[in-house]
Amino acid sequence: MAVRTYEDELSFIEEISPVEHRIKRGFVPGMSVEGVFYVNADLKELQLEELQQFCRNGGVGGFLPAVKQIANVAALPGIVKVGARMIPPSLRLCWRGWGVDRASPTAAVFHPVPLQRSIALPDVHSGYGFSIGNVAAFDMDDPQAVVSPGGVGFDINCGVRLIRTNLTEADVLPFKEQLTQALFDHIPVGVGSKGIIPTTAADLEAALEMGMDWSLREGYAWAEDKEHCEEYGRMLSADPSKVSKRAKKRGLPQLGTLGAGNHYAEIQVVDAIYDKSAADRMGIEEEGQVVIMIHSGSRGLGHQVATDALVEMESAMARDGIRTNDRQLACARISSPEGQNYLAAMSAAANFAWVNRSSMTFLARQAFAKTFKHCADSPDDLDMHVIYDVSHNIAKVEEHMVDGRPRKLLVHRKGATRAFPPHHPLIPVDYQFVGQPVLIGGTMGTCSYVLTGTEKGMAETFGSTCHGAGRASSRAKSRRTITYEGVLDSLAAKGISIRVASPKLVMEEAPESYKDVTAVVDTCHTAGISNKAIKLRPIAVVKG
Repeated sequence: MAVRTYEDELSFIEEISPVEHRIKRGFVPGMSVEGVFYVNADLKELQLEELQQFCRNGGVGGFLPAVKQIANVAALPGIVKVGARMIPPSLRLCWRGWGVDRASPTAAVFHPVPLQRSIALPDVHSGYGFSIGNVAAFDMDDPQAVVSPGGVGFDINCGVRLIRTNLTEADVLPFKEQLTQALFDHIPVGVGSKGIIPTTAADLEAALEMGMDWSLREGYAWAEDKEHCEEYGRMLSADPSKVSKRAKKRGLPQLGTLGAGNHYAEIQVVDAIYDKSAADRMGIEEEGQVVIMIHSGSRGLGHQVATDALVEMESAMARDGIRTNDRQLACARISSPEGQNYLAAMSAAANFAWVNRSSMTFLARQAFAKTFKHCADSPDDLDMHVIYDVSHNIAKVEEHMVDGRPRKLLVHRKGATRAFPPHHPLIPVDYQFVGQPVLIGGTMGTCSYVLTGTEKGMAETFGSTCHGAGRASSRAKSRRTITYEGVLDSLAAKGISIRVASPKLVMEEAPESYKDVTAVVDTCHTAGISNKAIKLRPIAVVKG
């Protein structure tokens, strides 16, 4: 198929608002719903540059541009569609995408509401199959609906956990280097790192099934930790027997390890509080308060689960006659044996990731207690409670309103964060009046944010928002254009302590390689799909 000119491609992209853009049907073959991406002017320029380069190259080489991937997802079987609905005159002007009947302005009219779509958040960039930052939902009652490992990613349940303390920046600064080294010594980091928490094959089986309940049983978590964790730290649909021996072999030595790449443990300071009520509920009392952010996932086990599923699903697609616009969108009917096997194995990998972050929380608590033993007998004395733990790469069955009635949907979030609104039954009692905490990690040396979920996000993005800064340039380009000495010098100039297992890998994670996380967060806030609550800045970074 011939590649259209850049100008022709642009004719399919329409600005709905300064931060929301629609991809019309027809942009790629077979779209049954529209696409949408949330970006401001600067972030939009990055997206369109990617598309322009694709057109200039004749569609050859590298990943597809993110806008094409968003549209390809809109062509997958069973993606949620919305029929026509009647809106009364009093509400008509409040609904984005609804026209006004000029001839009869007081009459109720039918118009399609394009709110259930293939969605991309402001940190969107090209990925495997789905773009990173893509959200899509599939109707569980539709026999044609599919599940796609590309809509979850290879690092299943990669996510972020935020732990508060009662320490201030003034308390920490005299011990900052000592504390950073203690974190680095306690938490295994790097590509080949191995866990230090004793784990047998039987322990792994239990962890895959029980998630954080295993951590609690073994004494590596506090009872209240799971209350502040998405899914309470356990996917009940997990079945360890669906996880391959190879995946288990890869995962066994890695439990309780940070890994490398964009994973990190950071000591951060509260830099600004935008929503005092939400901050109070999270135990954040003042600017200058110290917190710890841990970003990691399911390591080699999750990667192998995804790899195994992709192989199985290629066979299932041939058998069931499923066709996609991109080979990387390999998928299977949700109800098929391959679809059910993947969901059970993915859930087990998600449980592994929660145990992994719980294990590192245990180790971080030990590092802090050891460093501050002059003023604290235990981590509890330092108030080291989990604020929240969120998932970035996962598919979950959730109930959402579609066409005015509740429907069970399989929501894929790849590089996107669940952001449920106040009063939602699946968020902790502590946060019922403020909405789910949403943890948005920056890149090395830049700020991070805590947001809260909104009703508008629930209606427009299946209760989802961004997950981080999002890459602006490839890892290969970063290695060519940035020196690791320059990155380390820049962090030192900002007063940020750093410990890395592989210094040369830090070029890939330099701030210059990523979008501006503040622009990403502000876009979500402006769009109303999540609200800013707290800004954090790093004072120490531990990386692989």
